[in-house]
Amino acid sequence: MKPLLRLLPLLASPLLMAAEPVSPDAEARYLAGLPVEGTPLEALTKEKAWQEHSADFKKAWDTVDKRQFSKIAEWMPKVAPETYSDESPLLYFYSGPDILYAHAFFPNASTTIMCGIEPVGSLPDVAALTPEHRAESLRNLRKSLEAVLSFSFFRTAAMKTDLQNTALNGTLPVMYLFLAHSNCKLTKAEKVWLDANGEEHAEKSDIPGAKIEFTGPSGKTQTVYYFSSDLSNGGIKKNAGFTTFCAKQGKANGFLKAASFLMHESDFSASKDFLLAHTKLILQDDSGIPFHFYKAAGWSFTLAGHYKGPIDLFKNCYQADLNEAYKVKDPAPVALPFSFGYRWHSDESVLFFAKAPAGGAGAVTPPTTDSATPAKAVPVKE
Repeated sequence: MKPLLRLLPLLASPLLMAAEPVSPDAEARYLAGLPVEGTPLEALTKEKAWQEHSADFKKAWDTVDKRQFSKIAEWMPKVAPETYSDESPLLYFYSGPDILYAHAFFPNASTTIMCGIEPVGSLPDVAALTPEHRAESLRNLRKSLEAVLSFSFFRTAAMKTDLQNTALNGTLPVMYLFLAHSNCKLTKAEKVWLDANGEEHAEKSDIPGAKIEFTGPSGKTQTVYYFSSDLSNGGIKKNAGFTTFCAKQGKANGFLKAASFLMHESDFSASKDFLLAHTKLILQDDSGIPFHFYKAAGWSFTLAGHYKGPIDLFKNCYQADLNEAYKVKDPAPVALPFSFGYRWHSDESVLFFAKAPAGGAGAVTPPTTDSATPAKAVPVKE
């Protein structure tokens, strides 16, 4: 009996009893360095590592909000009010965990579907970690966000390392944090998988993902999916369930930013063709779908910013026809007060809205005299 008696105090210990459930919103706010009073995570905010994280991230966020997001929130309703208020689904291919910019430009999208090569990871559970692992995870989280907060895009290779070498792994901690700082309240989060028919399941498959439901500033319930899948032609053919799932959403808007110029290559033509066939409007920089494909399909444009050509890493992806379009004075390109894409100075950034012709348009093969030079792109962000 003595061994049993010695176990009784342990069995009664709160640490071994069922813990109070932690909502995904509390997890998100903790990771974002925001107050979590009245939640089971409140006690963890007394730790020095979280307090340093909160102070450091507040400083970084205040800077990027002033430079980027407050300006986007003011600019979009003036330049594209219908797009800004549109509740249509949003497709964001080659996204990584970048719900931050997707939500900034399309804050009313009912459903946002994102896809990249970065792993989904686990649903965050910070209370299950040791203090040492929490401290390490918060440091890695800040490190993984340095590029996107400074330059508006992720560095894929570095981010994959940062998001895997931590107890809080994958894209979900980043997405939680971004939603919290976008004044969204997370109401539900779960892991999901897609089958070959594009149906959503709880059973594991070759297309892993996550589904987050949240209430945005508008007060409406919205949903964001992130799927980890290969968007090359071979990847789409092998795992067709992803594009089938996207097609079931109906006509959507599209968003492309810092997409590594992958759709300038023949190996990524399937994703380009899919977007041209299933979207009514695409907002992108020059690294997305080549300009001549839109022109050949009869899309119309609203240009913003300045075209300086690609950064040196992608110098072979210069688009002469896009350069000519930016020289037109009537109408002149709209001024861009924030940075977008790989060129992080606002006076060098490219952003344009491409709108499908009435009745929609499918993928169109451009003339043989392409204005863009094909190049083997180097993945920086997917």
